[in-house]
Amino acid sequence: MKIAIGCDHGGIVLKEAILAELNKRGIEVIDKGCYDSSSVDYPDYGEAVAEAVASGEADKGILMCGTGIGIAIAANKVKGIRCGVCHDVFTATMCAEHNNANVLSMGGRVVSPALAAQMVAAWLDTPFGGGRHAGRVAKITAIEDKNFK
Repeated sequence: MKIAIGCDHGGIVLKEAILAELNKRGIEVIDKGCYDSSSVDYPDYGEAVAEAVASGEADKGILMCGTGIGIAIAANKVKGIRCGVCHDVFTATMCAEHNNANVLSMGGRVVSPALAAQMVAAWLDTPFGGGRHAGRVAKITAIEDKNFK
């Protein structure tokens, strides 16, 4: 498995803990930046990770900014991306099980590095539930197909 990872300066505090979790699992990481706490623009990193996932360069993506919201909005502008903002293990689990999210987003000003690693583990370990959720994800894809020309 390959995971693209990206963050802005507000999410950099989570990056090392998440990289450690991914390395522990033997997952190949495609690091799209940023690399320090200098102020940068989150849409650039949200787009880079989303494009890596949408193109097949990466299987999944993980994004981080101050809240996880802005970078997720940017990622969701890329066709084929289902990026969910999560704040705890439960929401990360549901993001995988119910929404089949291919990108996980979280906030460095909202969650601790230890919690971020737990969230990533839960998201990776939870399979998509299918069933009634598959129909709902298909409806999301239909909305996307109608609006992304």
